[in-house]
Amino acid sequence: MGELGEDCVLPDAFASPWQIVHAPSPLGALDYLSRESFDAVCFTSDHLKQAYELGKLLQNEQILEGMPDGVVLLDSDNVILWSNGQLCRWSSRESVIGENFYVVLNSPEILGPDFCPFHTALATGTASSSTLRSSDHRYFHVHAAPVRNAGGPARHLIVTVRDVTLEMLQQQKLAAIHQAGMELADLTPDELLQMAVEERIELLKANILHFTKDLLNFDVVEIRLLDPRTERLETLLASGMEPEAENRVLYARPQGNGVTGFVAATGKSYLCEDTSEDPLYLSGAKDAKSSLTVPIVLHDEVLGTFNVESPEPRAFTESDLQFLEIFTRDVAAALNTLELLVAEKASTAAASAEAIHSAVALPVDEILLDAVNVMEKYIGHEPEVVERLQRILQNARDIKQVIQKVGQKMTPAQAHPQPPETQRPALVGRRVLLVDEDVTVQQAAHNLLERFGCAVETAPDGNQAIFMVRNSGYDVVISDIRLPDMSGHDFMLKLREVWDVEPLPLILMTGFGYDPGHSIVKARQAGLQAVLYKPFRVDQLLSTVEQVLNSL
Repeated sequence: MGELGEDCVLPDAFASPWQIVHAPSPLGALDYLSRESFDAVCFTSDHLKQAYELGKLLQNEQILEGMPDGVVLLDSDNVILWSNGQLCRWSSRESVIGENFYVVLNSPEILGPDFCPFHTALATGTASSSTLRSSDHRYFHVHAAPVRNAGGPARHLIVTVRDVTLEMLQQQKLAAIHQAGMELADLTPDELLQMAVEERIELLKANILHFTKDLLNFDVVEIRLLDPRTERLETLLASGMEPEAENRVLYARPQGNGVTGFVAATGKSYLCEDTSEDPLYLSGAKDAKSSLTVPIVLHDEVLGTFNVESPEPRAFTESDLQFLEIFTRDVAAALNTLELLVAEKASTAAASAEAIHSAVALPVDEILLDAVNVMEKYIGHEPEVVERLQRILQNARDIKQVIQKVGQKMTPAQAHPQPPETQRPALVGRRVLLVDEDVTVQQAAHNLLERFGCAVETAPDGNQAIFMVRNSGYDVVISDIRLPDMSGHDFMLKLREVWDVEPLPLILMTGFGYDPGHSIVKARQAGLQAVLYKPFRVDQLLSTVEQVLNSL
């Protein structure tokens, strides 16, 4: 016999020979009932409400039995006091009452985030969750909520158990696909140097085939790439396809070109569940009964198609479609990498030529400055020396042009050019002199203006700039307002003294609010063409130079 309530007084009818066992609460009584057999249960009036609620729980057991999740009642030792039966089906047991929860699930590994979810829920009085992995590689998500006990701390837990095996396996497969995608065209710098473009393509094809078979479990694979000029779909890779199908001419058109042509034309994936009933399907693999075709897309542009086939009808699921679409994103990125690698020689050559040009630009300017300084001393005295110095000037200027021409010849014809920058024809072939003592400004002028076809030379101060102008012809001069030896206004006046045939366009550079001696105001009054306020954007520099040149 069992009784609830330790202080209750039983009627004489329940005297000896009955053995009385006291339980502190209805849940405690359920705990006893899960471990031992009793002839009767007696509730005191103090526990009638709790007993009523417990009775309602047991009456609703049929509802809980129909739930896809497991629901169990545990005590503080993780012993199952009640279960809705789902745990019995998962563990292939007739009953789990009185068993340890973890033992029923074959002592699973706790993956976290809480590595003691039941203890945490009892100790803190708040719910806790975690994921378990059983020895047979099944995954369960458990959520433990403590049962409130008015008389003290919680001693029981309501635990829901959900089978998340499919979700976890999909997450693992997605992670594996992502890792595989990163490895498709992952080449070290040494490998890049040693491998030709054709070898890189073969490596990519081998990696795609390997991951498609071992990771996605697809045995028949066909990849076609779209030629945007002809709309023809050229075969890049084919494994398991019939020779006739592999060599079939297909175009990116929705009609008359099978599923592959439809997918390439529309950019939409296509799941063919039964090839015998699908009017779009064209025979591919021998005895194929179903197929799955997805577009290879990069930045909303269709690069080609990825097709897999199976001898079983309805062999592919929505999950297969999702996995293949994710994988083809990485394939698209790898193919794009190959496109860039094809142009690698061009970009490398261009970068090398630009680096060489950048390195020699300022030293060549030094040669020019030294030459004109010497010429200034010999003009009117030694015509032969002046002639030789003029040849030095011309040879120094030719150096930069030769470097640019060599760089252009090094660019392979098959390389894919980068998108052209905004054309500025007014700058092409124009000679520019920049006057500024800051070496970084001098270098920036070379890099920015020569990119658009200008021939740039530099001088660190006003007097040497005057020497350069007197011995060379320029289309425009750009000068800082504060030179080491004179102001911008004074430099403008000297320019007019040495170049009085026609006004030489001048652009002065200054910081906002900086105008020592009102140099800008005086220069404007004297006819200054333009002012650049530092710091200025590249487009502002280019537009200002264009504006001055076009005003001539």
